[in-house]
Amino acid sequence: MKWYVQVWKKYAVFSGRAHRTEYWMFVLFNLIISFGIGFIEVILGAVTNTNQSVLSIIYLLALLVPSLALNVRRMHDTDHSGWWIIVPIASFIFTVIKGTEGENRFGHPPRL
Repeated sequence: MKWYVQVWKKYAVFSGRAHRTEYWMFVLFNLIISFGIGFIEVILGAVTNTNQSVLSIIYLLALLVPSLALNVRRMHDTDHSGWWIIVPIASFIFTVIKGTEGENRFGHPPRL
């Protein structure tokens, strides 16, 4: 849970580096929360006979900036420019591989 909160504390910080654990824990918690919101929307949709997904839209909009910032910091950890997030396959590979050891051009290694 601390990884999820840590990303929200760095809401719009695009500088620095993000550890692989920080990235994937944030993804995991977002997946769990999204399933929970989806479940709530299904129940509310059945009760009100509507097919609106306002809760998930609000949550996705709230996640936009912190997710971009986290992705850029993750690219920095692998010693790549943040612009690599626009190349889907490459950015996925960079999120999976281990970050560079020691200091790189984007700063000190992130602490666990």
